[in-house]
Amino acid sequence: MQQLVECVPNFSDGRNPEVYNGIADAIRAVPGANVLDVSADPDHNRTVITFVGPPTTVEEAAFRAIALAAQQINLDEHEGEHPRIGATDVCPFIPIQNITSQECVEMAHRLGKRVGEELGIAVYLYGNAATRPNRKKLSAIRKGQYELWKEEVATNPDRQPDYGPAEAKSWGATVIGVRPFLIAYNLYLNSDDVAVADRIARAVRFSSGGLRFVQAKGFLREGQAQVSMNLTNFDKTPIYRVQEMVKREAAQVGLTVTKAELVGLIPQKALLATAKWYLQLDEMRDGQVLEYRLADSAAESGPSLADFAASVADNAPTPGGGSVAALAGSLGAALAQMVAGLTLGRKKYVHVQTAAEGIKTQAEELRRQLMAAITEDAAAFEALMAAFRNKELDKEAKAAAIEAATIGAGDVPLRVARLSRDVAQLAQDIAGIGNVNAATDAAVAALMANAAVQAAALNVRVNAVGLNDQELAAQWRSEVEALQAETAIITEQTLATAAERGGY
Repeated sequence: MQQLVECVPNFSDGRNPEVYNGIADAIRAVPGANVLDVSADPDHNRTVITFVGPPTTVEEAAFRAIALAAQQINLDEHEGEHPRIGATDVCPFIPIQNITSQECVEMAHRLGKRVGEELGIAVYLYGNAATRPNRKKLSAIRKGQYELWKEEVATNPDRQPDYGPAEAKSWGATVIGVRPFLIAYNLYLNSDDVAVADRIARAVRFSSGGLRFVQAKGFLREGQAQVSMNLTNFDKTPIYRVQEMVKREAAQVGLTVTKAELVGLIPQKALLATAKWYLQLDEMRDGQVLEYRLADSAAESGPSLADFAASVADNAPTPGGGSVAALAGSLGAALAQMVAGLTLGRKKYVHVQTAAEGIKTQAEELRRQLMAAITEDAAAFEALMAAFRNKELDKEAKAAAIEAATIGAGDVPLRVARLSRDVAQLAQDIAGIGNVNAATDAAVAALMANAAVQAAALNVRVNAVGLNDQELAAQWRSEVEALQAETAIITEQTLATAAERGGY
């Protein structure tokens, strides 16, 4: 299962469709970036775009969006209800599938460094990516908004950005970080008194003594008072609890909630928890939801190998050799996992059960990572081609973009080679202790892993040729040469062991 990251950048324009739709199109132009939602608010003068994709794809799409927003949004001319500090005001990464928060933190740092160096934008890191305790909260970084920031950035040490110049520019600063899934949820009151909405917001939000994981503020939207909220952990503070508290606070002053509003997306899990609570379905199982059951069935059937082979055979450059190398490695891991599984629970092999269980667990994790690398390799190559085709950057910026994309295109096959070497080692281990009836399967696992290492090494070397950083290129070449030699020896030993134990 591939790695998926969600990115939810907020742009300081919600009144010019050609601006915010153009930014959304720039994100869509990156192969593999899936724009899920574009939510523009003219009163707040702010647009929230939600997109997902593999890590390298999301990084590239976020960079292009930030670059375009800086060109088209002038904070000196911006007015709106929502607090803001930059054209791309905030750009959070949210781990969605098979990726850790720490990996997203590394993404935030890479993107921040690139935005600062190539675009000249001041970048602050927040949330889990924060470099200072006082920058964990977005509100602390955005204090005083753009107007105070531009006065202080060059002189106040507390305003020193994590990346980029400490200079006031019309595009302001960008705050990049990592956070859990956030639900932007607004409730409207039958009143035009924004002071009442703000009073209710103070009662509900955690910073004023209200509910944990709730941020809230009162606004006036189209003549109606609104309690605008961010729910930062819906598992611990569910929507229905927030809804009921706002309704009670409103009732105290003779008001009611007239409607609710979502900005962006919401997990189905949050809605299901709310439905269970209001309908009192205490014993309801998630599997009783038809769509969940259908999704589980589809996941069990898995992707079509025939479709992948057809994609490789097509006259497009991706998926190509790098993706095929990752597939070969994943098949080797699958075979090692199978042999370990055939060893577990057998009386004849009771003395190696602990070792076989460990091999099975490790092989399963390697298989998962290598399967994810199939799409990551294609996305990294497409990002490199996009950098070459980009006509909007000047010569220096384009060269930097190509260098960064080349590093990304080399990193994926290098990781495939490392993982596949580990697969070969597991194949050797299980060949020596596993079920003798599956000895040939262990041998094939090693052969597939060896093929993956050799193929991935070719891709690393090709990308090394295009690097300006010759020190890094030399490191790449040295590492893949060592990986190839080590894996070849492991494979020969595995074949010999399997032949001896299998009697062929």
